[in-house]
Amino acid sequence: MRIAYIGQKGIPAKIGGVERYVDEVAVRMAKKGHEVFVYVRSHYTPQNMKSYKGVKLVHLPTIKTKHLDAILHTFFSTIHALFQNYDAIHYHSLGPTSLSFVPKIFCRKTAIIATYQSQDYYQAKWGFLARLYLRFGEFMTLHMPDKVISVSEILRNYGLKFYRKDSIIIPNGVTLFRKAGSLNIFKKWDLKRGRYFLTVSRLVPHKEIHTLIKAFASLKTMKKIDRDWKLVIAGGGSYTDRYVKELKDMNRGRNDVILAGVQKGEKLAALLQNAYAFVQPSRSEGLSLALLEAMGAGLAPLVSDIPENMSAVKGNGFIFRTGDVFDLMNKIEYLVNNPGKVKKAGQKSIEITKDYYNWDKIVKEIEAVYTEAIEEKSRKNFRREINFARKTRIF
Repeated sequence: MRIAYIGQKGIPAKIGGVERYVDEVAVRMAKKGHEVFVYVRSHYTPQNMKSYKGVKLVHLPTIKTKHLDAILHTFFSTIHALFQNYDAIHYHSLGPTSLSFVPKIFCRKTAIIATYQSQDYYQAKWGFLARLYLRFGEFMTLHMPDKVISVSEILRNYGLKFYRKDSIIIPNGVTLFRKAGSLNIFKKWDLKRGRYFLTVSRLVPHKEIHTLIKAFASLKTMKKIDRDWKLVIAGGGSYTDRYVKELKDMNRGRNDVILAGVQKGEKLAALLQNAYAFVQPSRSEGLSLALLEAMGAGLAPLVSDIPENMSAVKGNGFIFRTGDVFDLMNKIEYLVNNPGKVKKAGQKSIEITKDYYNWDKIVKEIEAVYTEAIEEKSRKNFRREINFARKTRIF
């Protein structure tokens, strides 16, 4: 199969759940012998990089602004894809998938797939018009592609309830970390194994990082946890400079709350493998890859009580009320004082990721969706040609 991926910033993944998803899926598809193309933005993937682990990278221009970056790049990618004779085009994110009608109309032989990963219009960084467009993108995501993949039962049920459109549930996956990295690469932060809480997230308001900082800082101020405990926040902003500045202002003068910036590869693995527990305080999610990776690394999850997080942890770990600083304080203090329960939850996390979030199994299921969509498309086209021939009295 010739398969194209559109909507992501690019690969190899640096930060971003969609980028991680495409990285994992595209590379595995290439290893299976498929001809795979990923459309990338040059501000994310170096322009001199033409391929990655067997995947061909297609660089096309865009304008790097909050409102134009994704949709403009998707437009150019979609137009380019019309002339490439792909067997399947796989769209990602609500905004980009709004343009999936173009190949649906002009590439009758190409199967159009979309992954419904999150309800992006809940993100506080978007204004009214952007949210309205993302709602339109959601409508198009559930109506236009030949096959729609939802990463959670929650999203599938939402589509059924509000759009009367069904989708195929295939969750995100997780890569299990086999070996703990050394914390020596973070000497300047003086981190100690098992003495810090970790979150990995884009620094955007709906991720509620400000709530996590308030809760942790209050515990330290009230001396309810020992002085050597730290909080590490790994991640960068996404057109949210004002919010990032607010977090830095909150953290000014502290050395126990570490804004670590974007971390990946060996450094991210080291942070995950040596943390005490993982905190996911967000107000809105799809199926968080950061949370799944933390579970794959054997960390106990402490998550906000949104349905998406509750579904991800499968009854494991610890829950707090979304946005409630005092409840989060109580839960962090409880975890510090109950290391045995934290360890047990961490061991359970590994079992859950092996059972539910195995990338090899997931990619096999996605491949089956491609195959089915292409075969169905071929049959429809054949019937269309027969009907056309009959109407024109060729037969």
